[in-house]
Amino acid sequence: MENWDENTAGVLRLPSGRLVRGRGLRYPLAPGAPTPSYALYLLGRQPPAVSWEFHWIRWPDFRLPADRPAARAALSEAWERAAGERVEVACGGGRGRTGTALAALAVLDGVPADEAVGYVRAHYDRRAVETPWQRRYVRRFSGTAGAET
Repeated sequence: MENWDENTAGVLRLPSGRLVRGRGLRYPLAPGAPTPSYALYLLGRQPPAVSWEFHWIRWPDFRLPADRPAARAALSEAWERAAGERVEVACGGGRGRTGTALAALAVLDGVPADEAVGYVRAHYDRRAVETPWQRRYVRRFSGTAGAET
């Protein structure tokens, strides 16, 4: 499977070189825009069907994942798959929940947890990770497999 073009809107390059696209689902893809091979959708309710494989995490707007161990497992899978697939992470607007998840992926990729929000804000969206509890979630997120968040 082909990976993202680094110049595609919303694509974040992690320090390892993995590319992940963050997106707001409120904004439809442009005709002919590349589609993911795998997506992680962070929404309060089940997302609509798409033609690619996806995983849904129940994650209400401005909040944290309802099931944190399941979210950690899904984020770990997305990080693993990003090594060779086009992985997309998306919520409604593409900033709060998406930014939080991208920051967690950065931690999994080796960015220190206390620097991950800054990394995502510098390389993805300066307004990513919107709430104090989302920032705290990232600070407490561990790059160690099986660790609690």
